[in-house]
Parts: sequence; structure tokens; C-alpha cells
Amino acid sequence: MAMNLPSSKAKGRRAPMADINVTPLVDVMLVLLIIFMVTAPLLTAGVPVNLPDSRARALDQDQQPVQVAIDADGRIFVDKDEVTEAILPDVLARIAARSGPDGQPPQVYLRADRSLGYGRVIGVMGELNRAGLNRVALVSASRDAR
Repeated sequence: MAMNLPSSKAKGRRAPMADINVTPLVDVMLVLLIIFMVTAPLLTAGVPVNLPDSRARALDQDQQPVQVAIDADGRIFVDKDEVTEAILPDVLARIAARSGPDGQPPQVYLRADRSLGYGRVIGVMGELNRAGLNRVALVSASRDAR
């Protein structure tokens, strides 16, 4: 019985190669393995736990943030009450004095009209800082809302 082996004496035809080069495949798989090993710990947000029921009352949640707004005319509002620049430091000092359950001053949401100058907004932020209200978040509108 004769076997058909490729030889150099073939008449111009090459026999089809039945081998698969697995080296590139192994290289790609190792790179993918490293990527998954690096990103997998970042994907776990927490351990799912089925918590038991309790009759204990809920803990006091963080108090409502203080809303400070500056309208287009430059008027300052603290929680919907208009405040003049002269009494703004006193109002902010009273707000800073009422700390939350964690001992920190309340969170402040600062909203300012887009037509205002930079100096006007920074002036109010400076008063917030001087009063000890350092947890300030600047509020903006979402582009999708317009």
C-alpha cells in the first residue's frame, strides 16, 4: 500500500497543508485572559446578601442639602428666601452651625444663572467657604433636558 506523502518531486502542485498554526491563537487567548483578570475585580460592586428583617427604626439619613441660587439679576436666594449680600455671611454661619449627625456641615447645592459673571459666582463661593460650608456642589442642567 502506498502512502501519498508530499515530496519535493511533486509535479508543480503542492499538497494542501493540514496543519494549523496555534501560536497566534494562544497569544490572543493569553492577552484576553490578562484583560479579563485585570477587569474582573473592577466589575464586582458588592456581595449580594439577603439581609434579615429587623424591627429597629431606620437611622437618621443625611439632612437635605441647602439650596443657594443666584438668578440672572444677581439676587441671592438661600432655600427660596432672598438674602442680601450684607446678611449673607450671617445666614451662612447659621447654616454651618447646624451640623448633621456625622458632625459635618450640610451639603450645599449652588445654582447660578449662565449669564452671570465669573466673579459674582466666585464671590458667593468665597462666602460659603468662609462660613465653613466646604461641601459645595455646582448644579447644571443636562443637555438632554433642553
